[in-house]
Amino acid sequence: MRTILIATALIALTGTAVAQPADFYRGKTIQMVVGSDPGGGYDIYARLLSRHIARHIPGNPTIVVQNMPGAGSLKATNYIYNVAPQDGTVILAPNRTPPFVQILGQPGPQFEARKINWLGSLNNEVGVLDVWHTAPVKTIADARTTPIILGVTAPGTDSEVFPMLMNNTMGTKFKIVRGYPGAGAIDLAIQRGEVQGQSDSFTSMAQRTPDWRDKFTVLAQISFTKHPAMPDIPLVTDFLTPDALAPGVTLDEAKTFWDLMLTQKVMGRPYAVGPGVPKDRVQVLRSAFHATVADAQFKADAEKGRTEILAVDGEEIQAMIAKVAAAPPAVITKLNDAIKYKGEAGQARGGEVGETKTEPKPAR
Repeated sequence: MRTILIATALIALTGTAVAQPADFYRGKTIQMVVGSDPGGGYDIYARLLSRHIARHIPGNPTIVVQNMPGAGSLKATNYIYNVAPQDGTVILAPNRTPPFVQILGQPGPQFEARKINWLGSLNNEVGVLDVWHTAPVKTIADARTTPIILGVTAPGTDSEVFPMLMNNTMGTKFKIVRGYPGAGAIDLAIQRGEVQGQSDSFTSMAQRTPDWRDKFTVLAQISFTKHPAMPDIPLVTDFLTPDALAPGVTLDEAKTFWDLMLTQKVMGRPYAVGPGVPKDRVQVLRSAFHATVADAQFKADAEKGRTEILAVDGEEIQAMIAKVAAAPPAVITKLNDAIKYKGEAGQARGGEVGETKTEPKPAR
């Protein structure tokens, strides 16, 4: 009765009814824009979410998935921010890298990451630095003295950024060959002997190679916390010690760089809506996201597809991005330098040494 009286009073004051979430979304279609190609990890996660989230949105709208690959999800993120309707009918499913590309001042973004409304992430990704089982490097200590070649998709992606941050903070000697279209292609290159390893995500590696412990040596977990399947493998930050730093970097600087960049891994498989979406609709979609990841049908579908779910709240992502964006400009400048490759990059499959493809490929 109290709710009816309040609604009646609002109508009397404004002359119009206040649209409730069910009224807005009933009969609507929500477009889920995936910033990567069909069939990849981000696409698989987005389609999983799209099959279930509508049940938890008042009004039960239809969800339609549209792939909009380009520049490592920058194209899709720019679209959501500048072109898409700001009414909650367009959800972004980007790679996790665009917010950091913008915050680090790299070219391409036409948005401010902290102003995007983040709904949540389906997985807190744990990265791995893995090498083929016959490679001469078995530990990070080995990698500080023995050069080893890693396959990379393109500059700015996880496959390059994290090995370079290791080179430039802890003195490893990773060399790179750029231009591979994805992690699966790098696996084939490893087996052909073109390269010896890669920086990957654990979920991606384990899905492609269930017997990964027989095929790969994982040198480090690239994450704040260990994956339950790898309790015996150290975190990359375990190797940040005063006696094992790259020249010109202090321990405090190295720890700051890793603290900022590992936030990217926590974002995992994120979802968002544009900066102008009304806050009440943002909250409706965040609540629907929470309800979906707790839903038994969703969990069964994820398990059937061997899709790992370690969900992260949208509010947590919002706070993490705000923290990274608040880093002093001097730190950002040094971090940009610390994630650059300072050697001579080879080119995958017939390219000449030193050539690179300038458009970032989607992260896995």
